[in-house]
Amino acid sequence: MKLDSAVIGGGTMGAGIAYVAAAAGGRVFVVEPDDARAGALDRTIRAAVASAVKRGKMSDSDGAALVARIERVNVVERLPLGLALVVESVPERLELKLQVLAQAAARKPALLATNTSSLSIDRLSQAVADPATFLGMHFFNPVWSLKLVEIIRGERTSTEAVDSARAISSWLGKESLVVRDVPGFATSRLDLIASLEAMRMLESGVASAEDIDRAAVLAYRHPVGPLRLSDIVGLDVRLDIARSLAAAHGPRFAPPPILERMVREGKLGEKSGQGFFTWPT
Repeated sequence: MKLDSAVIGGGTMGAGIAYVAAAAGGRVFVVEPDDARAGALDRTIRAAVASAVKRGKMSDSDGAALVARIERVNVVERLPLGLALVVESVPERLELKLQVLAQAAARKPALLATNTSSLSIDRLSQAVADPATFLGMHFFNPVWSLKLVEIIRGERTSTEAVDSARAISSWLGKESLVVRDVPGFATSRLDLIASLEAMRMLESGVASAEDIDRAAVLAYRHPVGPLRLSDIVGLDVRLDIARSLAAAHGPRFAPPPILERMVREGKLGEKSGQGFFTWPT
């Protein structure tokens, strides 16, 4: 199986999805209108390839071929018609996603997916002409390392679309699970509740950020602690998801004051250089 696909949005998640699709042998179009972000996308892909080559995961020629299979376009309208898969991966803002999904649906892909981690698939499907071919494919960061894709089935998603998403996930080298469309799905709820509790512990002086994360890594064998993971995800993204899930499930998902304050101050985690930890810029 070698599929032509597209990713809309060249941020952290978009870069990762494009990388694994190109690594599987497919041609990938990435829609990124901003030239600076497109440059960052290219650097991210090349750095991931260089790391894989250094670790003996691929040859220099395979790495060069992977990079060559990724093509940036600046608007959705320049995507080819009838791609096997289009994944929308823009920020978690409802109106933005609705607009982008409507544009993507007009390119008539065989399967249209959103990489949302919290927004309703049924609500987003209202922008799509054929909801039977639309679903959620929730990837995890870093996409090239984490093996799970959470497939979210909407009320009108067809069985064929779910089967296709599972087959594509396998082609990408991923395991998949299927969940129904409830706020936060499965993984976002589990992940967020741990992260919010870690923030409350830090806020109340239970322990330092380093030691809270060490507890999760050493006692429960998490690959990364909840505060460092929040920095990687982006504290603004965490805040958006927390507000969304609090509205759906109640105050246990309410963002703690420390999270709201840090986002106001522009301390967004890895992408800003400062979050619960200091990151190289």
